[in-house]
Amino acid sequence: MSELRRKTITGYCDPLSARPGQRVDFKVCCYQDGDYAADLVRLVAGDNAPGGTGMIERVVESPIAKTYPGRYQAIHQGSYGIVSMGKALDGLAGFTLQAMIYPTLPGRNRQVVMGQVGQGDQTAGFALLLDDDGALAVRIGDVVVDTGVPVRRHQWLFVAATYDGDSGVVRLVQRPVANSPGDRLISQFVEHTETVKGDLTLTAAPFLFAAGGDDPGADFFNGKIDRPRLANRPLNDDEMTALCGPAVPPELTDCVLGCWDFAADISTDRISDLSNHGLHGEVVNLPTRGVTGHNWDGSEHSWRHAPAQYGAIHFHQDDLYDAAWDTDFSYTVPDDLPSGIYAARLRHKGQGSDDVDRIPFFVLPPKGQTTSDVAFLVPTASYMAYANTRQRLQPNIIFGDGSPEWVNDAYLATHPEVSGSLYDLHDDRSGIHYSSRLRPVMNMKPGDNRPWGFPADMNIVAWLDRIGQTFDVITDEELHAEGAALLQPYRCILTGSHPEYHSTAMLDGIESYLDQGGRLMYLGGNGFYWRIAFREDKPGVIEVRRAEDGTRAWMSPVGEYYQSFNGEYGGLWRRNGRPPNQLVGIGFAAQGFERSSAYERQAGADDPRAAFAFAGVRNGLIGDFGSIGGGAAGEEIDRWDTRDGTPIHALVLARADDFGDDMLRTKEDFLSTMPQFDDPNVRADMVFFECPRGGAVFSTGSIAWIGSLAHNAYDNNVAQITGNVLRRFLDPEPFPPPP
Repeated sequence: MSELRRKTITGYCDPLSARPGQRVDFKVCCYQDGDYAADLVRLVAGDNAPGGTGMIERVVESPIAKTYPGRYQAIHQGSYGIVSMGKALDGLAGFTLQAMIYPTLPGRNRQVVMGQVGQGDQTAGFALLLDDDGALAVRIGDVVVDTGVPVRRHQWLFVAATYDGDSGVVRLVQRPVANSPGDRLISQFVEHTETVKGDLTLTAAPFLFAAGGDDPGADFFNGKIDRPRLANRPLNDDEMTALCGPAVPPELTDCVLGCWDFAADISTDRISDLSNHGLHGEVVNLPTRGVTGHNWDGSEHSWRHAPAQYGAIHFHQDDLYDAAWDTDFSYTVPDDLPSGIYAARLRHKGQGSDDVDRIPFFVLPPKGQTTSDVAFLVPTASYMAYANTRQRLQPNIIFGDGSPEWVNDAYLATHPEVSGSLYDLHDDRSGIHYSSRLRPVMNMKPGDNRPWGFPADMNIVAWLDRIGQTFDVITDEELHAEGAALLQPYRCILTGSHPEYHSTAMLDGIESYLDQGGRLMYLGGNGFYWRIAFREDKPGVIEVRRAEDGTRAWMSPVGEYYQSFNGEYGGLWRRNGRPPNQLVGIGFAAQGFERSSAYERQAGADDPRAAFAFAGVRNGLIGDFGSIGGGAAGEEIDRWDTRDGTPIHALVLARADDFGDDMLRTKEDFLSTMPQFDDPNVRADMVFFECPRGGAVFSTGSIAWIGSLAHNAYDNNVAQITGNVLRRFLDPEPFPPPP
């Protein structure tokens, strides 16, 4: 294998989709000196796998076609809370800092739990922290006092530091929050008292939770923090215990400066202060909220029902919402630009190397208008879910041996700062619950990626272009915001190859569209699988909770199955009473990545109701070719099953069941473990069924289907069947109800 090209330029845009008259901002980073050239291209194809379409793009005249000065732009990961203290700390000579903490990565480096530090003065400020060895410590100016006893990972602790400015006495207290008899037996009670010299010097820096240093940008705490408190004098044990309650005790009202309630405003960035000082703040970079606190007892699993038991926030040193790069150039979509998939193409001449990067964006027709009877519903929510996934860089995880095979994989291997996907883990090994598009997304680029997600879906665009079929582009974000009104004007909607992630509003919109006579071509597999949430006040980010079952890269902790963004129960749509079979006739059946297979025609193909799909198609294997595993049925496949909600009148037109031993049924189908066996439920089913008011659904049952469209210059039975269905779905003649 030849050495992969090193990327010297990349970027992202905001927003990801736009209508005529709307502006798209492009943010670019160069890793070597030198100018770069930008221009606008319309993307037609982007599958560079063997047997794929290759890259096809068409230059579009635009005002962005210029040379720009290259520059480096940094990304600052790490979540934290921030409070502007105003004059609340004026005259402070002593203090108590206390909180419940659940460390998840102690001993990695110094980690600030809470305090006021920064502004370049290392002799000022104060903070409660874990030192480099993971021991509880307090910093007073440039003096650090520690217990010398490392805290245990994954154990709730009450921690406190008090300081008496008159005597110089510092006291550290560490007590376990025991949740079981075993914990109570081996729990560590640690106390340390020491006298220090010097005065407490304060700055105008903000008060921080889970971070320290300037900007802030260092000493991030990994783990949960619950009920943080700040008092203006050293408290005794009874007073500290009283302050652990959900509110400020009346007898401590005068001395408590901050009593922060992380159980409030869980669906927002807000941090609420219950003290008389009203020192409210906010969290930055989306730490995980809606998580169990120190006092969760299992009696309730929804944070909405028992908010007092969900008073923790889980902070991570690698959280990221917005890379917050400066804009290098902008493009306002002109009125006459056709709807489609476009990209800002960047060409950079670095030191001894040339690099090309493309920043895709999606142009919709004007709101309330259509330019075609066909719309391609781009699964941008699923693209966000997989954004910067590093699964291919982990040996023996789904696919790949850990060696980068594509240029953009190689970039991800050396740039952890762009953060991971909903399939990856944080540094503390907890699952990543939130994923944003406001950063470079390396696997949402054509060409230099494995055909999965966006690069694979470009096969649909290339096929539509080849047959001369006009189409509008719409995306998941508009579907979530506008619902069925977005879909209703179109006679036929095409999905992508893997529309896996849907919010409630998205499913409602598609279901309503079908109820009103719409026609849907589901051209993929493992679709409509996971429930997600959007933050209405934070564009470009989604949340998943991998609850109780499903084929998953990680599991949400027990008690944390409800989405923080909206309080809905997360997990599989199948477990939420809306299995994909009800919507599109088939649901996720199996997964395997070694090779793809072909379909064989079934009796349903000869039924007069669906005979149009096979018009002109010769008998024989269907799709024994393709750029995704060498066949039309593969990677992730769906099956017909009335037990899971498939309409009883749905016809099975074709089936693929000749797979290797790697193609295994989804785990949610099993009640217990069992040895490998010849499994009749490991199959891909192609189905058709009618919907109310003359509508219909056609589902292929395989992610790999669209990778077979371009074979033999589009002269093949996969392209023929897909074209037959599209033509009939565009025919205004209603589909009659089945007999």
